[in-house]
Amino acid sequence: MGVVIPLEEGKNKQASVKPLVDLTRADMERVNQLILSKAGSDVQMIPEVANHLISSGGKRLRPMLTLAAAAMFGYQGDQHVKLATSVEFMHTATLLHDDVVDESDLRRGKSTARTIWGNQASVLVGDFLLGQAFKMMVEVGSLEALDVLSTAATVIAEGEVLQLAVAKNMETTEDDYLQVIRAKTAALFAAAAEVGPIVANAGRAERNALKSYGMNLGLAFQLVDDALDYGGKAADLGKNTGDDFREGKITLPVILAWRRGTAEDRAFWREAIEGGASDDANLERALALIARYGGLADTIARAQHYGTIARDALAPLPETPWKEALLDVIDFCISRVN
Repeated sequence: MGVVIPLEEGKNKQASVKPLVDLTRADMERVNQLILSKAGSDVQMIPEVANHLISSGGKRLRPMLTLAAAAMFGYQGDQHVKLATSVEFMHTATLLHDDVVDESDLRRGKSTARTIWGNQASVLVGDFLLGQAFKMMVEVGSLEALDVLSTAATVIAEGEVLQLAVAKNMETTEDDYLQVIRAKTAALFAAAAEVGPIVANAGRAERNALKSYGMNLGLAFQLVDDALDYGGKAADLGKNTGDDFREGKITLPVILAWRRGTAEDRAFWREAIEGGASDDANLERALALIARYGGLADTIARAQHYGTIARDALAPLPETPWKEALLDVIDFCISRVN
């Protein structure tokens, strides 16, 4: 099953992160070197587990946001590299912890660390990476940047706990869901973008613009991810299609299908999600119900809405290649469903 996403009218070029990748290439090489250095330890299992996930092919979008957000305000130093690495370590630690909580077996097409080394090692190596992230933040010497990233770490943890609280609960509202993804995903996007202008000594308006951009980009990104679970391919997802369904996660496509469905449909959702009857046959029925009630199309419409807010957040800023690259990222994130 696929969904065709209409990008903005007048945009003839294909949505891509390549402009951002090209602009940040030199700094990202420094980030990658720092990642390898800071993931090292005399305890052999730590670099083994860390490098398994770090080298698994993610685009490293979040640290690129930090680098671009600093460069677009003329930053010439090297502290943004440490902040970008901190952001990536926070993200990696979250993935390690997520896979344990979700009991996931596949991440970006590879076996998860927990399936190879066990849950305990995954959690503890995630903690190690968080510790390294905070050490680098302290080295940067910006209390404002430290405040933004440490606050994000707290919010992400709150989002994880909130997701546990609403898991397998069909009474979860769209507002509840948005609260979860705002904390779990969008908070780190927002922090990654905001610390760029902070380290560049940009003004409050510029800082707020990048924070808003990151927050709304993160919401759009997660909405598309949740749509992909019911409308994508395993190769694109880096996990098995339908994993959210099997894990009893309440995401927007399910919420919309549940609320728009008949009493019989809702009985099915209760049995499948709350009762754990998530076999392949029920997954097929779930896909059919989501399609019948417009769950995918409307989830993508929500993503486009937040993408527009992210675009508008940058509108007052001067036209630069950095700004254009950040705008391209919005279209790329939404166009992943095709």
